[in-house]
Amino acid sequence: MAAQINPSILSADFARLADEAKAVEGADWLHVDVMDNHFVPNLTLGVPVVESLARATDTPLDCHLMIEAPDRWAPQYVEAGAGSVTFHVEAAAAPVRLAREIRAKGARASMALKPATPIEPYEDLLPELDMLLIMTVEPGFGGQAFLDIMLPKIRRTRELISKHGLELWLQVDGGVSASTIERCADAGADVFVAGSAVYGANDPAEAVRALRTQAEAASAKATWACDH
Repeated sequence: MAAQINPSILSADFARLADEAKAVEGADWLHVDVMDNHFVPNLTLGVPVVESLARATDTPLDCHLMIEAPDRWAPQYVEAGAGSVTFHVEAAAAPVRLAREIRAKGARASMALKPATPIEPYEDLLPELDMLLIMTVEPGFGGQAFLDIMLPKIRRTRELISKHGLELWLQVDGGVSASTIERCADAGADVFVAGSAVYGANDPAEAVRALRTQAEAASAKATWACDH
């Protein structure tokens, strides 16, 4: 199974974002955390920075909106150059309509769930999405420790994806590193957001390659992949 590694610029040097984007050019996507200091207790960057990043790199942008009122703001991130836009179901007023609008504008639509949000109530929404993000830490800050209690939720989500025969990517974000990525892949994830594990390495590009190798090896042996 192909694994995708999305380095998170939340762990990069914000004064050198163009250079930091180039440092991981072998990555599948560049993960951009957008925080508004309302939905989460942190403030990061917005549409102008995404526009600048889109011009500075050929790596597609995966924008994770940890903001209130994503129904209003998410389409602007597609227009700014994001190839994938993730909104939190806890903040969206009309998630199906929003997912369709993101897709209609030409980007992949993704929905995120905080650790305490169960997947089961949203089973019927899955066909409207291109990716589902299971948060493996509480959203808002980088560098947090991975929550092992999220592994059963990842497994249940993978089972629902398989049940409906969907080509839906399953992303995990939070505490993903060389010591946790294999457990995530074994549980069913195939897209991995890694912040400090990539940008804290001496060679970020090599860190991306190593994480991808670990994830693909774990996926190849996983029961869910064999059944897929």
